[in-house]
Amino acid sequence: MAGTAKRGPPRGIAGIDTDAPSVVVARALIGVELYVDGVGGTIVETEAYDRVDPASHAHRGPTPRNAAMFGPSAHAYVYLSYGIHCCFNVVCGPAGHGAGVLVRALEPRQGLDLMRLRRQAHAPELLCAGPGRLGQALAITRVLNGRPLTEPPFHWVPATGTPDVIAGPRIGITKAAELPWRFGLRGSPFLSRPFPADDAGP
Repeated sequence: MAGTAKRGPPRGIAGIDTDAPSVVVARALIGVELYVDGVGGTIVETEAYDRVDPASHAHRGPTPRNAAMFGPSAHAYVYLSYGIHCCFNVVCGPAGHGAGVLVRALEPRQGLDLMRLRRQAHAPELLCAGPGRLGQALAITRVLNGRPLTEPPFHWVPATGTPDVIAGPRIGITKAAELPWRFGLRGSPFLSRPFPADDAGP
């Protein structure tokens, strides 16, 4: 019909439609492999955030700090936590909405020697267990904020099979803490924190 804007093809990474709601993308990212300049591994833990969610950086609308969250999906949102740690997020949802998925932990697969050097740690289970550790191990900085995730230095490999995903409350927040928007690979020793044993997820 004349005057009707046509929506382009959905944006995506690793076969995931990143225009989808953050909760959908957060669950779908479990089992996907993420590499930054060849260093990375399998995502085992994520958290979803949305503009309607009071715990989200996007809740109060666009600011210079969170502007990337309101851009197109399949882009990076990188922020500083406590002025020290760079935390990596996948922007998702329709452009202008304001949503993202925090990648909390991954199982290291490639570049472990570089990760150990960057982290000054040796146990594989501690290299990327938590968003700050993950950012340090993969050398993620604010330089990558707003960058498209479909281009270097990012590389994604779709999950194989059907990962056994568990869900539970998010960590380290006081608002909307009851929402089961944290997702993980059941039984993984690389999680930042174990999930309650009886939480089978939604």
